[in-house]
Amino acid sequence: MLIKKIAGALGAELSGVDLRNDLSPTLVGDIRAAFLEHQVIFFRDQEITPAQFLLFAQSLGKPIEYPFVKGLPNYPTIIEVKKLEHEVVNFGGIWHSDTTYLEHPPMGSMLLAKEVPPYGGDTLFANQYLAWESLSETMKGCIEGLIGISSSSKADISRTREDRLKSDGKESARSEYRAEHPIVRTHPETGRKALYVNVAHTTGIVGMSEGESKAILEYLFNHQIKPEFTCRFVWQPNSLAFWDNRCAQHNPVNDYHGFRRVMHRITLEGDRPR
Repeated sequence: MLIKKIAGALGAELSGVDLRNDLSPTLVGDIRAAFLEHQVIFFRDQEITPAQFLLFAQSLGKPIEYPFVKGLPNYPTIIEVKKLEHEVVNFGGIWHSDTTYLEHPPMGSMLLAKEVPPYGGDTLFANQYLAWESLSETMKGCIEGLIGISSSSKADISRTREDRLKSDGKESARSEYRAEHPIVRTHPETGRKALYVNVAHTTGIVGMSEGESKAILEYLFNHQIKPEFTCRFVWQPNSLAFWDNRCAQHNPVNDYHGFRRVMHRITLEGDRPR
């Protein structure tokens, strides 16, 4: 297996791995080490079936169901993330970490490209270790220990789900999910601290007025996606990305109107942020 960084902040492309084959424990360990070091890892030319995709995911974590969208037939933990030719809003098209409104947000997510537009549709990722480490010591002292409030019903992210809820929505989904998590979390495997707020889901700060929390959160939302904290991935058919939701955010760019983009996604179970 070869590892090639794609940017200074985060992200690496792994080659020499064929996910159609059974992976040895040693290779799985090497992939996980690359994932922890680079926060998001990418594979090219992985023409795999849903069963093979699920098997790969199971080698690295426990797949869980997404709250709002039904999975593929016979594969409830694999959902389609798609934007069709006539649609103008893309699913999840805003900076975020996946489903932070759950009590146990996911450890990571995997996305496999099935159909991609002729141009556009890239995904941006942002390093939240760097976002935390680059803050002044005074700001760190102000926000460490604060608890953020996350909601699934914040307006901007809710709008990005509307098309998929019409076509693939779960009848069992709640109208809203809410959770409270530290604004600064410690990664359970690396021990590093990372910012853990996001513009899609974080609605306030426990114990603060709306005005007080808004001032802090708006600063952090702008700070945590500075260009120097990011990388950009250009999709090709059968590309696969695996990112760490505990220390990275992502944003799928909505710049391919009139074209179809279809991906398969698996989300892996996480722990309660601390």
